[in-house]
Amino acid sequence: MNRQLKANLGLLMVAILWGTTFIYTKDVLYAMETFNFLAVRFFIASFSCIIIFYKTFIQIDRETIKSGLIVGIAMFLAYAFQTVGLNYTTASKSAFISGLAVVIVPIISSIILKRKPANASIIAAFISIIGLSLLTLDGNLELGRGDILTLICAFGFASHIVSVSTYAPRVNPINLTIVQLLVVAVLSLIASFIVGTPIIPQGTYVWSRILFLAIVCTSGAFLIQNVAQKNTNATHAALILSSEPLFAAIFAFIILGEILPFRGFVGGILILFSIIISEVNIPTHIFTFKIRKLRGSVS
Repeated sequence: MNRQLKANLGLLMVAILWGTTFIYTKDVLYAMETFNFLAVRFFIASFSCIIIFYKTFIQIDRETIKSGLIVGIAMFLAYAFQTVGLNYTTASKSAFISGLAVVIVPIISSIILKRKPANASIIAAFISIIGLSLLTLDGNLELGRGDILTLICAFGFASHIVSVSTYAPRVNPINLTIVQLLVVAVLSLIASFIVGTPIIPQGTYVWSRILFLAIVCTSGAFLIQNVAQKNTNATHAALILSSEPLFAAIFAFIILGEILPFRGFVGGILILFSIIISEVNIPTHIFTFKIRKLRGSVS
């Protein structure tokens, strides 16, 4: 087995692990308040990363801390809206809507850089809007509360991706990851005191899920991704990781018994397709050529 195949299998494992986070998070939210859960999860994740990368972490500098604060705030807002939204929507819907962050990233980047977004990004955004409408709108053409919160979360994750792209090349990426995880943990702890009363989780059932989410799906998955992407190209990585919402829907069906109606299923597939277009950057002249060819055959 060559290095690229191993790397691709590693990224597939990451997509599968991230697909489970929606189900297990929704499970834990029955026992804990949102910010209380986030604080526990991210403190465990950050401390496990510090233990693994201790020699790197002790060399942290002021620039990394400053960058990590900015990136961490964006990450906190994204996870906060996503986790709160999970209280009011299904795991499968949350996964597909959160995945729209990939489509939103080039739009935010084009606004910041004051450049017209690429044609592929425009096509992806148009397809994703149709998919989102089919997935979330009810008979009265209204979005549910959880869907709205999760859509805001997608913008948060998009901002996080843009900020990481801005600051990661300037500092040590491992220390940047640790700082942002700590920022999310601290802000979540503060928020948990403001909106409720923090508790220490009780029972092996809840703790097993928290530890799985913190160590395996957060610090562990980031580690696998960082190692794997050294041995494969960005296109392969993007295509494989974009399967996360699909795995989330599968696990939601198997574990929670969630069933998307046909309209919602079509909407989810369209969103997944828009993510692939945005990530892989499929040349838009392919679409143009096929449209022209179709017009010619009709005439």
